[in-house]
Amino acid sequence: MKIALLAGMTLIGSVATAICTDAGVTDQTIGINPAYRNLSVKPGDDFEEYANGGWRKTAEIPADRASTGAGFEVFERAEKRNADLVRQVAAGNPQPDTPEGMIAAYYAAFMDTANIEKRGLDPLKEKLREIDGITSKTDLARVLGERLRADVDPLNATEMWTENLFGVWLTQALSEPDRTVPYLLQGGLGMPDREYYLSTEPEITRQRTAYQTYIADLMKLAGMSDPASRADRIMALEKKMATVHVDRITNQDVHKANNSATLADLKSNAPGLDWDAYLSAAGLEKQPMFIIWQPSAIKGLSALVESEPIETWKEWLTFHTISQNAAYLPQAYYDLRFGFYGKTLQGTPKQLDRWKRAIARINDDLGDALGKIYVAKFFPPSSKAAVQEMVKNLLAGFDHRIDALTWMAPATKAQAKAKLKTLRVGVGYPEKWRDYRGLVIRREDPLGNAWRAEEWEYHHQLAKLGKPVDRDEWWMTPQTVNALNLPLQNGLNFPAAILDAPFFNPKADAAANYGAIGATIGHEISHSFDNAGAEFNSEGKLANWWTPEDAAHFKAASQQLVEEFNKYEPLPGLHLNGEQTLGENIADVAGLSAAYDAYKLSLHGKELPIVDGLTGDQRFFLAFAQSWRQKIRDAALRSQIVTNEHAPDRERAQTVRNIDPWYEAYAVKPGQKLYLKPEERVRTW
Repeated sequence: MKIALLAGMTLIGSVATAICTDAGVTDQTIGINPAYRNLSVKPGDDFEEYANGGWRKTAEIPADRASTGAGFEVFERAEKRNADLVRQVAAGNPQPDTPEGMIAAYYAAFMDTANIEKRGLDPLKEKLREIDGITSKTDLARVLGERLRADVDPLNATEMWTENLFGVWLTQALSEPDRTVPYLLQGGLGMPDREYYLSTEPEITRQRTAYQTYIADLMKLAGMSDPASRADRIMALEKKMATVHVDRITNQDVHKANNSATLADLKSNAPGLDWDAYLSAAGLEKQPMFIIWQPSAIKGLSALVESEPIETWKEWLTFHTISQNAAYLPQAYYDLRFGFYGKTLQGTPKQLDRWKRAIARINDDLGDALGKIYVAKFFPPSSKAAVQEMVKNLLAGFDHRIDALTWMAPATKAQAKAKLKTLRVGVGYPEKWRDYRGLVIRREDPLGNAWRAEEWEYHHQLAKLGKPVDRDEWWMTPQTVNALNLPLQNGLNFPAAILDAPFFNPKADAAANYGAIGATIGHEISHSFDNAGAEFNSEGKLANWWTPEDAAHFKAASQQLVEEFNKYEPLPGLHLNGEQTLGENIADVAGLSAAYDAYKLSLHGKELPIVDGLTGDQRFFLAFAQSWRQKIRDAALRSQIVTNEHAPDRERAQTVRNIDPWYEAYAVKPGQKLYLKPEERVRTW
């Protein structure tokens, strides 16, 4: 979980689970692949290597990707399906003002490289003129405000907010879940995290130098004078921004984030920015209240507006305006951008084919329009019903786990069960689709299409203000390979694309299905009760519902998990931060435990037969570990460790060491590397 408001998986580590709808998908009756194993390794020494080592020896990462594995296979299939759908839509010559017409025009515009090369930087001239026309700090505030944009994942929105001083997120208030408010969050950095500016670690230092070179090269390509000096000033400004940014551990503390403020408060507590001009330009001038997620950062960034020269701010805005829109500019601009963000930060040697990039942008800008077509073809009602049945079993399993907790007081149990009972679970797709009326998409204007779509989405988010809260709102499109928990809504979203082959097969036995999709469902349910989700009650309100004794026990168990993950060293000299990944690790342990209970409940007291020499329990845990199989480039792995709240997939697969039945299933003994004494095994839910 990144923060307490949006918690979920990431593509790099998503447990992709499936209902098979493609005839070309291999049908494995036991739902796992014994050939993926490395039988020279004892399960008790390294379960992930035992489960996936054979696969990893021959697996190759595609040249245009940072990793490959189970989640990538599901993503790749969804990507191809989306591309086929877009091409089919375009071939039908749809009317321009229909969702299908928008999709066709957007795709055609993005793929028309001849037009893009011919126009050069012309599509940016108006925005660059706006920047050039800044002559005062009020002008600066106005231009910054005009570029404020909303996102649905506020602390993972680095790319969207690099040309914005702040980010905004519009959702329910922490203490008033029946009221939608704007959250203001720190922004402005071109690299993924403050650590990239402040760390002295050699590899990050190298990347920092590469970023400054990228700034200079891009400015030079755009015809700017003295690009090296401009890069020096831009880099110095961003370092100052990074210094006032809040670190990721602090970001995860929801209590530190619950800071309401009026316009008068902003003026008083964060001087330096002309707040009247800024909020008016952003369309937020009439808002009576904001929530400030990182008060010290907002204060520090506002002060920099006053203290730093206008010309430096103009250079910073110019660079990011060009960089952020490089995908819609001549290829030379995107080559430079990919050189840093792709090759340097992720270690990826080859750019994505243009059609893949086009599909990604359509998913971003017209996600529901494409998603509605996607589910009509690839997610039939039978698939939705099958997953809903598994959700029902997982909820029952979690309910039983609450009953069985010996350390939890009856009053706390009652609150936990109430939260479980009112949990809203969305499977496949939303009940209400977005209506894109008013959005203009033009065949000859790829960059304008992106801007207009971004602005349309911003106004769509602003329209929530003053309206009744939609507790069934979805925060992902159906074609997204991901899943998440929404504590303020007390809800879960499982998009259709993640409910796909190869991991869930209606013909496979319960062991594999519950080990894969069951653990995913359990993971998301468990987010409602992890270190952050447990702060919210059944109504989605930030409210304590724990006795002091229960809270102390939970904290102690959580600390065990912090220490367990602190010991992992995925790269030489680079350990995991168990505090940073705590929420996701709690959800993995609790989710796998709940999935095992649900698996057993589904058997009604019977045992599954031995297949290929594996018992049902062995297949359950093997399915879990194989769902995390991954091969990842070192640069991408390093970036994940520094910036992400999820532990790497290899370490997540070792979660089994906290589950008692795993020890019996694989005869794990003291002295083996993963062995934990019973009292050392983490038991939260």
